[in-house]
Amino acid sequence: MERRTFLKGAALTGVGAGALAAPAIAQERIELAIVSTWPRDFPGLGVSAQRLAARIPELTDGRINVQYFAAGERVPAFDSFDEVASGNSQAYIGADYYWKGKHPGLAYFTSVPFGFTYTEMDAWMKYGNGQKLSDEIKGSFGLKGFPCGNTGVQMGGWFNKEIETADDLKGLKMRIPGLGGDVMTKLGASTISVPGGQIYENLVSGAIDATEWVGPYNDYFMKFYEAAKYYYYPGMHEPGSQLSFTMNKAFWDKLSATDKAIIEAACNEENARQMAETNANNGVYLTKLTKEHGVQLRRFSEEIYDSFGEAAKEVFAEVRSHSPLAAKIHDDFAAFRADVGNWMGLSDVAYTVERNRVLGIGA
Repeated sequence: MERRTFLKGAALTGVGAGALAAPAIAQERIELAIVSTWPRDFPGLGVSAQRLAARIPELTDGRINVQYFAAGERVPAFDSFDEVASGNSQAYIGADYYWKGKHPGLAYFTSVPFGFTYTEMDAWMKYGNGQKLSDEIKGSFGLKGFPCGNTGVQMGGWFNKEIETADDLKGLKMRIPGLGGDVMTKLGASTISVPGGQIYENLVSGAIDATEWVGPYNDYFMKFYEAAKYYYYPGMHEPGSQLSFTMNKAFWDKLSATDKAIIEAACNEENARQMAETNANNGVYLTKLTKEHGVQLRRFSEEIYDSFGEAAKEVFAEVRSHSPLAAKIHDDFAAFRADVGNWMGLSDVAYTVERNRVLGIGA
């Protein structure tokens, strides 16, 4: 045999052996424990979290094995942040404004008063500085997160009495978290933040006089209408509430580029899917609430909204004074809101108003 022929054959044999051997090398199985701020099978929010938790192993053929724990199953809802920052679990699904006590800048990555709608938030996160700022603030806690859902413009809340002026808010006991809760406190309300699964019992018992939650689809299953009949809109406090899939950063950093891409893609998918699900159902369940349960829709007056605006200015000033990072986040948010808000006023808002007027849609 000629030497050249032998070497060529050996090379081909080596390629063949490598090609056959490669699939036999099993990729490392990854265990991913996810805790959530939502109860199991909770309509809307809880179902969305479970859907995302199921999607990750589906996309990896089970190589990333997910254990999902709803609120209270591994840790209480409001302990999710510390659970993941400590590394006891690898990720949480929840609303980052729950952690404003750790840093007020975190609230901007869920929703703040007079903030972004869903489409505006999505633009900021993907094509503005939103993701970069999220990485900066969460990185300081040893975390890394992505948007994984949104509930859109929320209702103003459920009240057991009519709210005709800003003075009617004084002394009101209301469940409302985030910076929206700080606005209501400025106006004289007594605010509390409790997990979603505990709101109904507080409202029915009279421990609170009012509550915000999400919108007709989510609220219908909470049965708030049994204790409060006045349903106010629009909510200034959460115009586009973004949910987050946040991981322990040490866990994230060890993942391969492929696994990072898969997780980010799954989050992007659920971010859009939850918003679509919410929009598809809100109108249907609003009709059920008003027609079947006697819920009375009320719109906040301009005088009340102006009061919200003045109180929000005070809250934002306090946030900015917290730290250079808080000021950096707020200023970037405000600048982006001015640009995107101007465009939205000329596009989505102007069109929707005229379409509904011409077709006689809505009140």
